[in-house]
Amino acid sequence: MKEILIAQIDELFDDNLIGSLANTAAAIKMQLADLNWVGFYFYHEDALWLGPFCGKVACSKLPLQRGVCAHSFLEKKVTVVNDVSRFKGHIACDSESRSEIVLPLFAKEKIIGVLDIDSPLIDRFQADDIALLEEIAKLISNHLSGHHLKVS
Repeated sequence: MKEILIAQIDELFDDNLIGSLANTAAAIKMQLADLNWVGFYFYHEDALWLGPFCGKVACSKLPLQRGVCAHSFLEKKVTVVNDVSRFKGHIACDSESRSEIVLPLFAKEKIIGVLDIDSPLIDRFQADDIALLEEIAKLISNHLSGHHLKVS
């Protein structure tokens, strides 16, 4: 499944960046079990702004002062939260989300946003999921680096 999902996401990218990201979110949500939200936030004017996603209604603007997405963005590293109720400053866009993984996205080595994935289960994201999602985030970053559209 891992190789198929990576290949599928690679093939989804074309000149339509918004469509490519929307399809990527849908592919991840469809292929990985127990997810209730998969989407992108991009940096602009000192905040993270909602991009394409698959799932329930989401916060459209996230401040950089708090939240899992801001933490991952500012630290420029993957952030896994096994129980969001225990993360100080967690922003609850969906009260059903219980665990979360956020992966930074780069374009030409500059951080530009994050891939945010939520689950209704506590401790949903294990080592194999993390490794797969890190590979996907690198693939997305490679596509963003080569894209002609400005994303931030």
